Amino acid sequence: MEKSHNFCSTMNILGVNVHYEVYEKKTPKPTLVLIHGFLSSSFCYRKIIPLLENDFNIIAIDLPPFGKTEKSTKFIHSYKNMAKVVIELIEGLQIKRAYLVGHSMGGQVSLIAAKERPDLFERVVLLCSSGYMKRLSPSLKIGSYVPYFYLVIKHWLVKQGIVKNLHNVVHDLSLIDQEMMDGYEEPFYDDRIFMALNKMIRDHEGDLSPEDIKLIEQPSLLIWGNEDKVVPIQIGERLNKDLPNSSFFSFKNTGHLVPEERPEQVSEKILDFCLAN
Repeated sequence: MEKSHNFCSTMNILGVNVHYEVYEKKTPKPTLVLIHGFLSSSFCYRKIIPLLENDFNIIAIDLPPFGKTEKSTKFIHSYKNMAKVVIELIEGLQIKRAYLVGHSMGGQVSLIAAKERPDLFERVVLLCSSGYMKRLSPSLKIGSYVPYFYLVIKHWLVKQGIVKNLHNVVHDLSLIDQEMMDGYEEPFYDDRIFMALNKMIRDHEGDLSPEDIKLIEQPSLLIWGNEDKVVPIQIGERLNKDLPNSSFFSFKNTGHLVPEERPEQVSEKILDFCLAN
């Protein structure tokens, strides 16, 4: 089997040091770009990367302010800016064409990137993608300007706890082990993330409108968990209707974290979709 050349690096984009991981072979292969969701990181793809790295060169990105990417209060944490980070990183790596895979919030970022650059991203895979969310309430945005409001965010997240949060996103609770808990909890040991999340409340502009979604013509594959409590399956079905060139598949007894719960099946679907003629 061909040996992988794997490494981590950072690239300064829009004033932020963006962390990314590369899994590549020496021979030319299609490029797969993995985008994680809210309060997550490229860690969420750890189970599917080994299943896909023989067929793709893979780039997994930590969006600001998550994972190992710099936590900045100067960065504008809008989805449009996050999509710009993805676009500029891929261009900076001199990649001409790629496939996007986005989970949850990362699906919305992927849709924006695909809409902005159809020449760069030729296929899109949405894993329980967020969709049709409105702007945050004005009262919450006003609250974000209150001094030390980031401590309120921290208190709320700490009070929820990693186990409770994982129970909300995983249907098969037997999958929750120490590795999973540590991986999702680690980024929140840094207080700067709560300051950046406070800024993110101000910058959130809402999801793409149905009119914008209908303009995205690239082939898209939507994969959902029937038991998703975070982004209900009805959102996926609506996206499937609005995206002009999409197909939809759902797994029974599966929650929001489909890359964690169904890595083999998700990888197989991605392979079949992205490598189809």
